[in-house]
Amino acid sequence: MPRPPLRRLLLLLLLLSVSAARDQPPAAGSAERRCFCQVTGYLDDCTCDVETLDAFNNYKVFPRLQSLLESDYFRYYKVNLKKTCPFWNVISHCGIRDCAVEPCQSNKIPDGIRSAGYKYSEEANTSAKDCEEEESLGAVDESLSEKTVEAVRQWTRHDDAANSFCEADDIQSPEAEYVDLLLNPERYTGYKGPDAWRIWNSIYEENCFKPQSIKRPLNPLTSGRACAPFKNNQIRLSIFLAGLCVEKRAFYKLISGLHASINIHLSARYLLQDTWSKKQWGHNVTEFQERFDEVLTQGEGPRRLKNLYFIYLIELRALSKILPFFERLDFQLFTGDKDRDREVKSLLLEILHLIKAFPLHFDENSLFAGNQREAAKLKEEFRLHFRNISRIMDCVGCIKCRLWGKLQTQGLGTALKILFSESQIENLPERGPSPTFRLTRQEIVALFNAFGRISTSVKELENFRGLLQTLQ
Repeated sequence: MPRPPLRRLLLLLLLLSVSAARDQPPAAGSAERRCFCQVTGYLDDCTCDVETLDAFNNYKVFPRLQSLLESDYFRYYKVNLKKTCPFWNVISHCGIRDCAVEPCQSNKIPDGIRSAGYKYSEEANTSAKDCEEEESLGAVDESLSEKTVEAVRQWTRHDDAANSFCEADDIQSPEAEYVDLLLNPERYTGYKGPDAWRIWNSIYEENCFKPQSIKRPLNPLTSGRACAPFKNNQIRLSIFLAGLCVEKRAFYKLISGLHASINIHLSARYLLQDTWSKKQWGHNVTEFQERFDEVLTQGEGPRRLKNLYFIYLIELRALSKILPFFERLDFQLFTGDKDRDREVKSLLLEILHLIKAFPLHFDENSLFAGNQREAAKLKEEFRLHFRNISRIMDCVGCIKCRLWGKLQTQGLGTALKILFSESQIENLPERGPSPTFRLTRQEIVALFNAFGRISTSVKELENFRGLLQTLQ
């Protein structure tokens, strides 16, 4: 029997060995390491590291952002899910139960949102039409014909579109409806096959920048199992990134990061059980591995996860720059409930000030620098390519996938619009509308919900790390 001092020594050695085993990196062949081997350290083309972003998002941004997105102002999104695909005939998947979207009944929508459309304050709503016409028409002669007035309005809409990275829905269209995002969450729907493959193939192959000599490597008959699939035959454009300029690399990483985020949501809210009495949604580790495991994806999976952090940084930077827009005294997140609206704006500003104080923001000045003419040409290409991707979202056959695809592309497009409108934002008037920079309510809701999706994906990686640690 060991003497007491020796017993204490043995106990100490045991505790040290357990601690060391817990802190050491995963084994080379472990399930966790195969997905997260490259998801660490500094990000390419950035000065920030993954670990800093994890801590900032998971413990500061994520919990506050979830509270904001549960408010009435941010949960109701007006969208046209009936627009015709402009590129090919779409096979509808309305027969799949989980693809359906239930629009809101008009009496369920807060009065302030339903009547205001895209106005921000009660004062703006009462004089909306007069102010808008005066601003857009420049207080023109009342003797102008209706045809001329409408032509001027179209010119104004054209000017707005010239700065937009997305083709936004006409929310005045009778086909546009409000959707409660909390009642129609993004999750696995069963949408798969050649139709789902065609969406992502069109996005990557026809809209991402890459050498003309690179041809489409995919066979549509070998598509994946779920909405927005990542399979072994997934397009591996990352191998061509090294030869591209920083702007074209950034474009690809944004799309790849968005794709990765969507697939994380589908893996985290997977239909695990479907019986007549119960549906159970939860984390599907196997699905996550098929999309991100280094071996199963031929080395691409961990790179996709790293691109998730890139899009997080881009949208984070946009939110830091838009703070002056929301700080104006006459700006309200108007729903008709004054006390609640005041609370929501206070929470919004708290989040934006928190983001503003983040020390390692992406430097957008590294984009479109150099020769002004070439930079302007590249920026316009960048804008048109992304705008085209927003149009592809109307070709998604699963209606719920279409809803979240449209929202997230509009949110990212709004973030890009903000990033490249710095001078207009700096010169915003203290009160009233700006003639050079506007955000509609639709853009605001999309911007914050899209960032909420990216933030949730970063948080879910922490959950999947824990689940994968139990696998050998």
